[in-house]
Amino acid sequence: METPPLFVADSFGKTYGSTEILKAATAWAVPGTVTVLFGRNGSGKSTLIKAALGLIRPDFGLVRYDGETLLKPKLHRLARKGLMYIPDRGLLSRRRPLRWHHRQLALRVGRDPEAEALDSVMATHLQDQRVNEMSGGEKRRAEMSLALARNPRCLIADEPLAGLSPSDQELVSRAIRLLADGGCAVLVTGHDVEALMNLSDDVVWVVGGTTHWLGSPSSARDHFQFRQEYLGPERHSE
Repeated sequence: METPPLFVADSFGKTYGSTEILKAATAWAVPGTVTVLFGRNGSGKSTLIKAALGLIRPDFGLVRYDGETLLKPKLHRLARKGLMYIPDRGLLSRRRPLRWHHRQLALRVGRDPEAEALDSVMATHLQDQRVNEMSGGEKRRAEMSLALARNPRCLIADEPLAGLSPSDQELVSRAIRLLADGGCAVLVTGHDVEALMNLSDDVVWVVGGTTHWLGSPSSARDHFQFRQEYLGPERHSE
């Protein structure tokens, strides 16, 4: 990584009861780059992100953001420094229309290029629709319209492509790429291998409670253990 990361979750550990989820897991987000965390269900991808954002208490680990070391990170403080977190569900208020969310964003950050952001993810027709009336793909596009409008310095998204149709995956991926190309440091998780490989610049594998940097998507595909244990020989050959 030639450009230093804006966000680093360094050496996190987390145990639930007698189950060790994370041993020494590390992840990062680099300006202008999309880093993808791959790993099987239960491997600790979401746990690592939530611990790094202060949403759950880790056993150990620290965060570095924009050169500052944080032993006890808090999401609201990171948000004031330009970080945006999109969880796997529950970002939007269910009974509010998308237009309301954009107005709240404008009040908080002082800017909201709503029309352009909505158009980029084909969400203009959703402005007056309540969130609980949207499909899963529409909700994700609505969330990404907020991300584009906010233009964060760092975006962390947990499973942004999960359960989406190919067309919705393409729109959400395009929005993420637009942010990265504009200099945003992006960290995402997921299992949608082909779509995320096409989106990613940097691949990290979460396995055995720790993380392995695999480099570019092509390097990741050539990594024997990752190919055998995660991708499978059939997917590698596609």
